[in-house]
Amino acid sequence: MRRPPKESNDSARRITRRSLVLGAGQLGVIGVLGWRMHEMQVEQAEEFRFLAEENRISLRLIPPERGMIFDMNGVRLAVNEQVYRIVMLREDAGNVDEALARLRHVVTLEDGVIERAREEVMRRPAFVPVTIVDRVNWEDIARVSANAPALPGIFAEVGLSRMYPLGADTAHVVGYVGPVSDSDLARLETPDPVLRLPRFQIGKTGVENRLEDQLRGSAGTTRLEVNAVGRVMRELGRVEGTRGANVQLTIDSRLQSYVEARMEGESAAAIVMDCDTGNLLAVGNAPSFDPNLFVRGISVADWRALNENRYRPLAAKAVQGTYPPGSTFKMVTALAAFEAGVVTPEETVRCPGHMDVSGHRFHCWRRGGHGNMNFHESLKQSCDVYYYEIAQRVGIDAIAAMARKLGIGVRPDIEMSALAQGLAPDRAWKQSVRGESWRIGDTVNASIGQGYVLSSPLQLAIMTARLATGRNIMPRLVHKIDGVEQPYKGGESLGLNENDLRRVRASMYGVCNHERGTAFGSRIVAEGMRMAGKTGTSQVRRITAEERARGVLSTEDLPWERRNHALWVNYAPDEAPKFAVAVVVEHGGGGSSVAAPIGRDITLQALYDGPPPLEAYPANVRARIAEQQERIRNHVPVGGVTSERA
Repeated sequence: MRRPPKESNDSARRITRRSLVLGAGQLGVIGVLGWRMHEMQVEQAEEFRFLAEENRISLRLIPPERGMIFDMNGVRLAVNEQVYRIVMLREDAGNVDEALARLRHVVTLEDGVIERAREEVMRRPAFVPVTIVDRVNWEDIARVSANAPALPGIFAEVGLSRMYPLGADTAHVVGYVGPVSDSDLARLETPDPVLRLPRFQIGKTGVENRLEDQLRGSAGTTRLEVNAVGRVMRELGRVEGTRGANVQLTIDSRLQSYVEARMEGESAAAIVMDCDTGNLLAVGNAPSFDPNLFVRGISVADWRALNENRYRPLAAKAVQGTYPPGSTFKMVTALAAFEAGVVTPEETVRCPGHMDVSGHRFHCWRRGGHGNMNFHESLKQSCDVYYYEIAQRVGIDAIAAMARKLGIGVRPDIEMSALAQGLAPDRAWKQSVRGESWRIGDTVNASIGQGYVLSSPLQLAIMTARLATGRNIMPRLVHKIDGVEQPYKGGESLGLNENDLRRVRASMYGVCNHERGTAFGSRIVAEGMRMAGKTGTSQVRRITAEERARGVLSTEDLPWERRNHALWVNYAPDEAPKFAVAVVVEHGGGGSSVAAPIGRDITLQALYDGPPPLEAYPANVRARIAEQQERIRNHVPVGGVTSERA
């Protein structure tokens, strides 16, 4: 049937409008697609080309092998050991809880280890291997390998970890490594990319920390083909990195072990220094700690035991601790007075047992007094009043200048962390730091190493070596780096009057070898080995009137932490000094009774390069020394593992 013309025209118009709308929509879609294709192919072409290349090839870092640390004889102090790990790959393991449960049927794992591993696995992408447990023994690795079909996604891996063969004996010198923390990265302007690798470790304390850049080495790279989601398909190439440099220290590990053993039971520090080269042969701290605990991951119980120990085993007292040097400072005061010409060696000062200054009474350690004292007798018997007098004549500024010339109040430059600067106070220091004027009583206190004066055991050893030689002896801890000997800085003359130095040395000899000397009981009797030294006792706090009323007449009656520190310095042999020694025993009491015997024994061990003959000791102590040597013999290694690569 034929449609009317009007109806046909209306139908044609509707079809035309629909065609236009549909065509316009199609043109819009084509236009958007064309614009997007233009943007991607032209404007963003470089970006997508880069992303495509990154998706195809991935460069990954290979951690370098850390350099080893040796003592002066090639004994290994820090090495790398192979360790086994159990690792999980979640994409192959399937259900994580079930996989961990199957693993626990094969090896024994604590609940805490499993929980930490589970959290780590779930936090990482499924294709990233995650360490379940580190430092696994060979038996566990064998069981995991034998049960591989039942443990999909779980496998063994071999890596390197730090190990310290001598443990606590060298802990404070060598230090230890630990995982890189956010604070470690924050301290660096441009951190090495290798520091961001999971579980990568860097030096935290000691030489490990100070020589981190040399010990770390440089990372290698591996070129990996990865798929679109980053999963490794195959290795395309590898460039090996450079292992870290080997470092040889000046430390003699056998002497170091002896020093640690000799101070056992004390909260103490000791330094042995070569008077010619400045080499530090021993840097002892007691008690110490096992640095391997930190490398492997220290437990809460071990950390609490170390942190709460009142003897502070984690503190490197030999270089970080600062103490009033007590009477070991008297040589400084005397040399300052001699140089200024305010006193002659023969001039005497009367000691009635005290001196009144500006309304305050300053006592001598000998309450009855020493009578008339010249310099030689005052140092030999450690009369305090003599130094009260000459210090007022010379003044604190000259004393402080002499102290700094001898190393007190000057931060040593050695490769250990957190070195103390100590303090040689003067007028300007007190005004600047405390906002107060210097008082004459401050000078009196400083004259005998009390008051504001502070020194580390290392600084006391430096002072002693300089007194023994008259030269600017500087401490030296690193002997070689990758076989290249490190230059020695120092050794030039201090410019002190040689006659004054000879008088000081003669008096220090009298301290040890005259029957009225304060260290006569700790002398060395072997010919050619005799030492010159000085005792010191630094007051931690005075006994109050209330305490005296309760019957507390001596610091030995006070709690341990309130007792005096015991100090000792010496060099030997007296005619041709080879070694300078400094000892500080925290709250040990008297320097002559506690610190001097330790210093004498350490000195003999250094002079004889091993256990000395009993004939080197006074006859009345030989039986006790024999028992002591037997006890220590089991601690000190006869030899060590050496390497030609030192």
